[in-house]
Formats: sequence, structure tokens, C-alpha cells
Amino acid sequence: MRFLIPFSAVLSLAWAQDLCGQYSYYSANGYYFNNNAWGQGSGSGSQCTHVDKLLNPGVAWHTDWNCQIGSIPTKAEWRYLGNNIRANIAYDLFTAADPNHDTSFGDYELMVWIGRKGGVYPIGSSVGNVNVAGRTWELWVGYNGAMKVFSFVAPSEIAVFESNLKPFFDHITNTQGFPASRQHLITYQFGSEPFTGSNARFDVWYFYGEVN
Repeated sequence: MRFLIPFSAVLSLAWAQDLCGQYSYYSANGYYFNNNAWGQGSGSGSQCTHVDKLLNPGVAWHTDWNCQIGSIPTKAEWRYLGNNIRANIAYDLFTAADPNHDTSFGDYELMVWIGRKGGVYPIGSSVGNVNVAGRTWELWVGYNGAMKVFSFVAPSEIAVFESNLKPFFDHITNTQGFPASRQHLITYQFGSEPFTGSNARFDVWYFYGEVN
């Protein structure tokens, strides 16, 4: 059996070019192509421009790109005062496939509990202990409506927490099916969710958060 390729297709394939360098450049028949990845050094990802066909007249081309978060450094110093307090102290991050999604919720929620008081528990159920960012955490998985929630709970309070939150996303990507390549970080917050207490005061002496 033989497969025949039309002559016009052979010409098109001969012109195909792959431009994957930061400023890879190609020109032909008066057209100029530049894989202009000018911000490449500020993040993590890749971009390639493909010249598919040179037509008469015109051109056909496409670009593939994948930009990802490299790190999410943070530091928090906090204290709780009061009586009969039931509360968590946590990072709360929402992601969504749509970068313009309402920021009050998302497709997925990542929580990192660096403290909890009064026996409160995250949404869902525990799937066991994991080691992330140099510490042991109990991982809980559940749903808040349609939003899937991953909560990493420290076994004891961390009053001064300095870390990178990106490994928590890496962990749920590698073990829990989190679709990192199709999600955007839309909300990045830190604070406390109080349930009960009296004369309560939540002090945050220092907070820093960044996305690189």
C-alpha cells in the first residue's frame, strides 16, 4: 500500500520552521517571524512559534506557550489571645481555569493551616500525613460546593512561618490530580477563620506574600 502526498503539501512541509529560542527569528517572502519571549526571565515556562505554511499570498503559523508560577514565597508572624477560641490560622488560595473568575471562590482551593485552636477541622476527610516544604502535614480533601478543597494542617502551631507555597501545589498536582497547567491563581490570602471565642484578638505582627 502506498500513500501519496500532493505536490502542494510537499512544498508546505519544506517551509515549516520551529522557533523556540527567546528571540528566534525567521524571514521568507517578505514576512518576518519573531518568537518574542521578552519576559522569559521573570517566570517559569516556555514558548515556541511554528511557521506552518508560506502561501501565495499569505502565511500560516501558530504559537504554543506554557507559563507557570515558579515560587510563592511568604512569611507570617502571628498570635491569638482570648478565651474559648475555636479558629484556624491559614493561607487560603483559590485557582480557576478562567483567569477572570470571581475571586471569592474558585475551581480549587488550597489551604495551609499553620495553626488551629479548639479542635476545628478542615472540609472533607484526612488522607494521611505528607511531607511538604520540609515539614509534616495532615492532608484533608473535600468539597465546598463544586470547589475542591485541599487543606494541609500542621500538627502543632507555627507562630513564625517562612516558606514557599509552591511545593504544596506541586504535591497536589503529583498526587491528587490537581490540573496545574490549566489553572490560574486568582486569590492569595492569609488570616483566620473564627468559629467561637470571647475577648479574642488576632495579631499579625508581620506578613509578606509574593508570586514569582
